[in-house]
Amino acid sequence: MRAPSLQVIKDIRKDYWLYLMAIPGILYFIIFKYLPMGGVIIAFQDFHPFSGFLGSKWVGLKHFERLVTDMDFWMLLRNTLMLSVFQLVFAFPAPIIIAIMLNEIRKEAFKRSIQTIIYIPHFMSWVVVVSMFFIIFESERSLLQSLLSSYGVDNFTIMMSEKLFRPMYILQVIWRDTGWGTIIYLAALSAISPELYEAARMDGASRIRQIWHVTLPGIRSTIVILFLLKLSDILETSFEHVYVLVNSLNREVAEVFDTYVYRVGIESGQLSYATSVGLFKGLIGLLLVVMANRIAKKLGEEGLY
Repeated sequence: MRAPSLQVIKDIRKDYWLYLMAIPGILYFIIFKYLPMGGVIIAFQDFHPFSGFLGSKWVGLKHFERLVTDMDFWMLLRNTLMLSVFQLVFAFPAPIIIAIMLNEIRKEAFKRSIQTIIYIPHFMSWVVVVSMFFIIFESERSLLQSLLSSYGVDNFTIMMSEKLFRPMYILQVIWRDTGWGTIIYLAALSAISPELYEAARMDGASRIRQIWHVTLPGIRSTIVILFLLKLSDILETSFEHVYVLVNSLNREVAEVFDTYVYRVGIESGQLSYATSVGLFKGLIGLLLVVMANRIAKKLGEEGLY
């Protein structure tokens, strides 16, 4: 019986090109994700840049106590969770639906054209996306405002409305990221054996039945893994997206942990407090992933680990 270390070396030599290509990604996570984690120590200090890590006063859980007793805490938690839950309910299934629809198209030229069109928004920054929505819906000369004015409806402001903020946010997420998210699901769909569809057709299954009994079970493991990864970011919202949307009129529904960290950490210079908020988010995400992974395994899925 070969030693495990020798087998590992043999596997690496066999697929060394794959490991070589993985090096940039591994270095990225080490340099920008793992090494900066040492800085979370300032969440337990009254950190001053000129005093450094060793010279700053140790205060324990002071900043975490301040966070949970802050009047804005429950507002931030509510807003962040609402946006994340809406993304899970509406934005997460969208790539799955689009991928299944694209998979049903038989003309490859038409299929690839549609794929290209829906991929394009992903390469636009959130500043551009929000600006486009402003021009289309908010500007006095926009088609929507002109059409509503012709029917006697007064001009309204979407960007300033608390009621319309969350629908607008989710709509923008779906429009920008759905096409890009279909890539993984289309790859998973291509791995399903055509023989399964042939057997289903021979049994008299309709297209809907084939999707329900063949397509969805074939990509179920992919859906579960991506859902677990999404769940880990339940307190993580796109900072740039929310930042360009939040203003003094919609702050009660738009302010989230990410923009709050920027406001108190960068604008106000409260680095220790901002770090404690970020660490709180990370711990909640970790707990959710561990619990969801255990549930997935009990249901017979592979899970993340």
